[in-house]
Amino acid sequence: QVQLVESGGGLVQPGGSLRLSCAASGSIRWILAMGWYRQAPGKQRELVATVTSGGNTNYADSVKGRFTISRDNVKNTIYLQMNSLKPEDTAVYYCNTGAALLNWGKGTLVTVSS
Repeated sequence: QVQLVESGGGLVQPGGSLRLSCAASGSIRWILAMGWYRQAPGKQRELVATVTSGGNTNYADSVKGRFTISRDNVKNTIYLQMNSLKPEDTAVYYCNTGAALLNWGKGTLVTVSS
C-alpha cells in the first residue's frame, strides 16, 4: 500500500504562513481525490481540503480563502499552502485520500502562537 509522509510543520505566529508537503511512496495519479486532514488536541480528526485528479478543490469553511491545496502527480506529492494562520489552526496535519483509505502517516505538527 502507498505510504504517506507529511512534512513542513512548525511554530508560526498568528498571521503567518506555512507550506505543508505530503510525499507518497507510490503513484497517486489514479487516486481520484487526495485530502489534508487535521486533528487538534482533544478533538476529532477533520477534513480541511481536497483536490481531485482533475484539479478541482474543496475546503472546509474554517479555512476557505486562507488555505490552498494542490497536487503534483509526477512527484506524487500533495501540498497545503496555509496563509493568515490563526491559533485555532494549531493541530497535527495529515494527508490521505478523500475517503481516508490509506494508512495514516505520522503527520506534521503546526503550532500557531505568539
